[in-house]
Amino acid sequence: MNCTQNYKIDQVTEQTLVVGIDIAKRTHYACFVDDRGRVLRKSFPIFQSKEGFRQLYEAIQEAMQAFGKSEVIVAVEPTGHYWLNLAYFLEEHGIPLVMVNPAHVCRSKELDDNLPTKHDAKDALVIARLAKDGRFLVPRLLHEI
Repeated sequence: MNCTQNYKIDQVTEQTLVVGIDIAKRTHYACFVDDRGRVLRKSFPIFQSKEGFRQLYEAIQEAMQAFGKSEVIVAVEPTGHYWLNLAYFLEEHGIPLVMVNPAHVCRSKELDDNLPTKHDAKDALVIARLAKDGRFLVPRLLHEI
């Protein structure tokens, strides 16, 4: 591992709530884990709308209070352009968004089992655990053109 990988791993502490979100066209799935990869909340659906994003924000706030977390990091697998609306919403609320490589998600699922998933509920957990291990990139979003 190089120094940037270690720095990413060090960003996830005991005080960090890691949220993995699998992006889809209409319904995303989110899963909450802690710094050790333990599931704090099983995968649940989020709808691609302002109301769905508000519900996600409220769920994050509730989980942070319930589990005594002071920081949050949201990881997504960037597929298509559907993650941009979520990224904008999270940025407005001061929540950092990171990206997980889709190839790493596919490889991690293959190690878990050989059955293809029909829905994306399991992918959210895989994404969260990859982010917890520091396997993410920080996107550079354009604020003004």
